[in-house]
Amino acid sequence: MTDLAKLPVTVITGFLGSGKTTLVRHLMQNPGGKRLAVVVNEFGDVGVDGEILKGCAIPECPAENIMELANGCICCTVADDFIPTIEALMALDPRPEHILIETSGLALPKPLLKAFDWPDIRSKITVDGVIALADAEAVAAGRFAPNVAAVDAQRLADDSIDHETPLSEVFEDQISCADIILLTKPDLAGPEGVAKAKAIIAREAPRPLPVVEVAEGVVDPRVILGLEAAAENDMDARPSHHDDHDDHEHDDFESIVVELPEMDSPEVLVKAIERLASELNILRVKGYAAVSGKPMRLLVQAVGARVRHQYDRPWKADEARQSRVVVIAEHDDIDAAKIREILGAAPVDA
Repeated sequence: MTDLAKLPVTVITGFLGSGKTTLVRHLMQNPGGKRLAVVVNEFGDVGVDGEILKGCAIPECPAENIMELANGCICCTVADDFIPTIEALMALDPRPEHILIETSGLALPKPLLKAFDWPDIRSKITVDGVIALADAEAVAAGRFAPNVAAVDAQRLADDSIDHETPLSEVFEDQISCADIILLTKPDLAGPEGVAKAKAIIAREAPRPLPVVEVAEGVVDPRVILGLEAAAENDMDARPSHHDDHDDHEHDDFESIVVELPEMDSPEVLVKAIERLASELNILRVKGYAAVSGKPMRLLVQAVGARVRHQYDRPWKADEARQSRVVVIAEHDDIDAAKIREILGAAPVDA
């Protein structure tokens, strides 16, 4: 099978809350004439992202073309999950013309690229490109280093200074593996923040990378689809902090799922999430909530104390008005009882 016959796959990576699902939703609705399929790999076992995408399926990307993998990082479960999923998508009739893979926000992209060398699929698919999303405001604020001012000063003096933390390593690996960077939420960062974020990315990138500002996931599909990067054959140009290891762990992070009662208003949940960020250093909260008197389901997405919420669709007649959120933090910051208390959930032994 020639390279021209291989099915192109675009890997969409990016740190927690950078806007990956919003981008995928935009591409689904604006596929540029391509018949798409989507693989969503979530951290934790609540299929929030998959549900969002299935809710906006269109003929060019119907619901059966959207598959979720929630059993762990796809690069760690290649034989059990990733390969069968890719094969199932390729067996669809009509066959997809392009596959989008949305990784979890804590995924290291390079091990995933190595999965494309798996014998069962390496002659059938190619990595058209790796797209890394970076939240402009978060990057400009130095969210991925313990002391951004000190790091900046040290970096200017000596590029060999090693200041990495687990969070910064994930971010840097995602940048290093990318073919193009989408700088998201530029409106929140402002011109000065955008300029600072671009400078930080340029400093971390192992080679010059195009950086495109994107608001609400809106980007011309021609910019990021059809790159023909064949990234699986270009591994040496994509250095990783984990190149010396055969595998990688996500033990630094943990998630819990919390079921909540129906609430009086969205502000109740927003204030609780803000408390989680300030008191327990929670990284990410996402999920759905039922609000009294509202026929629509409330979608909640939070990065730290920055909370975004909107009513995304009506509750279906055959589904329970159930509120469920997944909370993600570094391992040492997960206090399940305290998290449940702040969110107003019933005690586990109740």
